[in-house]
Amino acid sequence: MANIDEIPYVPDRHGVSIVHIGIGAFHRAHQAVYTDDVLSKTGGDWRILGVSLQSRHIADALNAQDGVYSLVLRDQDGQPNIRKIGSISGVVAASRDTAPIIEAFSSPCTHIVSITVTEKAYGILRDKSGIDPQHPSIANDLANPEQPVGVIGMLAKGLKLRRDLGLRSFTVLCCDNLPDNGDMVRVGVLDFARRVDPMLGVWIAENTCFPNTMVDRITPATTPELIAEVSGILGQEDKTPVETEAFTQWVIEDNFCGPRPPWEDAGALLVDDVAPYENMKLRMLNGAHSMLAYLGYVQGCIYVRDVMRRKQLATLVDMHMQAAARTLDPLEEINFDDYRSQLIERFENPNIAHQTYQIAMDGTQKLPQRIFAPAVSCLDKGLSVDCFALATAAWMRYCLGQMPDGSKYELQDPKVTEIAEAVSSAGSSASKIYQNLSELSDFMPTKLADSNQFSERTIKFLNLLIVGKIEDITNLMSEI
Repeated sequence: MANIDEIPYVPDRHGVSIVHIGIGAFHRAHQAVYTDDVLSKTGGDWRILGVSLQSRHIADALNAQDGVYSLVLRDQDGQPNIRKIGSISGVVAASRDTAPIIEAFSSPCTHIVSITVTEKAYGILRDKSGIDPQHPSIANDLANPEQPVGVIGMLAKGLKLRRDLGLRSFTVLCCDNLPDNGDMVRVGVLDFARRVDPMLGVWIAENTCFPNTMVDRITPATTPELIAEVSGILGQEDKTPVETEAFTQWVIEDNFCGPRPPWEDAGALLVDDVAPYENMKLRMLNGAHSMLAYLGYVQGCIYVRDVMRRKQLATLVDMHMQAAARTLDPLEEINFDDYRSQLIERFENPNIAHQTYQIAMDGTQKLPQRIFAPAVSCLDKGLSVDCFALATAAWMRYCLGQMPDGSKYELQDPKVTEIAEAVSSAGSSASKIYQNLSELSDFMPTKLADSNQFSERTIKFLNLLIVGKIEDITNLMSEI
């Protein structure tokens, strides 16, 4: 029998002071839930106006439900526990009209603009030195700064209005799964502002805070099956349910330029420095996630849980986490062995349908932080790079776009054209595939690309993956 928890407060009695850009499944399973907990425990005017940059469907669906949706958690026997979330007041579709978004940015009631849009939506250069003028939304907004359509342009426009109105700046809170995410957005906003209005850049630099954050909650994409299941249990249609795991983590740099919800009352950790937590998660969780996704998908594993059911693959995942842990500085509050055990248990969860294909997307943007950074650390410390070479080889095998039986699949990556050209010109040579893919623009760090140890091991693993000899890889890895 499913358990259903109703909203313990009256949503309409609480005002809106947060605008969130990117109202997808992750936000609705993470930050919106922390805010809902705050509203339940202490009240306050902390509801969220959502912004959908691309999809009109999610805006229409949530608005039809007054912003209320179901959060689905499953216990070990798979029984759904459903909780109604009321922290979202409504959603604006940017593809229809950005004016309501800019109006909300310039409202005296708005204290925080939070974001989850993935790295490619920002239009910031790979080295995070500034904006990419060639990025479609950046190019548009530089030419039309008064009518922006992209994230950076809209933030700059909203902050300009606040300055002109004599209002205090809002805090820009990036919650994307990126290292130094607040610093990255700050660089982008400042660069954009200085190009269109140098004095605006000065005002933003002096008045606006961009806290770094670390977020963690495995959240699969919503499926028609989940919608049908939840609607059947509720006895009424919910077009926007979100299914997630019980585990959740949010580490926030305590650096705000105005009021904020007491998220610590909901379990968030407010700290002076997010970086150590961020590195732990990126290398142990996200790195292992990427490795298992590339390795598992071409082995026919649709979900993460399927990968973990195969002993050889699960062993490689465990070894990857151990290798990643060796690259980290100690954290007083966390035992890395305990954290690793917790991650494995989460990956094994039979009731979370997290698709390997979903995790595998945008590899050229994920590997530098998740795989290459710890690999460089291993070179610096004289440690084996095998686990990271295997992860790189698994990605390169995935880039071939072909299953062992010859069936094709499409890559989802911002460098998909470059990847296709690199692969097609390499033929079946593992060394040529490695050479071409490692030379993709703004991708592999020079120290790694110049390492014979890394290239030789990656090519060796790639050769085995191309012919499907997973057993040989497991034996090789067990020797380190």
